[in-house]
Amino acid sequence: MSGSSVLTPDAQLDLRGTPCPINFVRTKLFLEKMPPGGLLEVWLDPGEPIEQVPDSLTMAGYCVEKIIDFSTYFALVVRRPVVVE
Repeated sequence: MSGSSVLTPDAQLDLRGTPCPINFVRTKLFLEKMPPGGLLEVWLDPGEPIEQVPDSLTMAGYCVEKIIDFSTYFALVVRRPVVVE
């Protein structure tokens, strides 16, 4: 089997229990400290967080690579762009 689709995050951020929009702000601040091209895995609660944060990050210029449903929470894998517009 090929591991070509496996994404290995450079860092992880657990924001379960963190309300909107604080979880988006913390994710964005964390991404801004990462090197360009860095990959961050963020753990989010179901409901409003997973519905809002990915869209907000995309609108802010970040690339959402993957969303994984772990039933009680979601793992969002997002990449800091090499060039931020």
